[in-house]
Amino acid sequence: MRPTSIQIQSVMDAFGKQSWQFEHLEGKDVIRTAFEAYHTHVHLHAQAFPQLNALSVVGETPMEVDIEHEPVLLELLARANKKITLGSLEYDLDRSQLMFRITNLFERDKFDADIISSMVHAAIAEVDRITPYAAVIQQTPEDLLDDLSVERLLLRDDLIPPVPEDEDSQNI
Repeated sequence: MRPTSIQIQSVMDAFGKQSWQFEHLEGKDVIRTAFEAYHTHVHLHAQAFPQLNALSVVGETPMEVDIEHEPVLLELLARANKKITLGSLEYDLDRSQLMFRITNLFERDKFDADIISSMVHAAIAEVDRITPYAAVIQQTPEDLLDDLSVERLLLRDDLIPPVPEDEDSQNI
């Protein structure tokens, strides 16, 4: 069995620093875990690519949709992606998973813990943010799909999870 890479060890150290539980997949540069978000349960895996000094973090949640709903869901993700600077939303058609993927190239072998934490937070937040919009599409009767405006759906603020209060802003 090959030794643990410096890169995945730095990811495990960053997770430990945050007190996040995780499972390291033996012999692989992959860890996996799960988080309970506001709207959904997010399964997350982080994979290091030592040759590139890269880290990819993927958050996903199950989302079964009928074949008639798939084009509308894919439109939702395409429109939402236009507003995302880093990472992207995806839908795995084969596994029926709503996903967010973010990758970063690092300068050094030992990855920066703050960047790793930010990538994990982004993956959880984006999956959690898009889930209620996808659920609206999922629950829309097939005969009303043509009347559903994805552009207008994305303007609904009532579906966005509340932003957690920052301790610093509470002390001001």
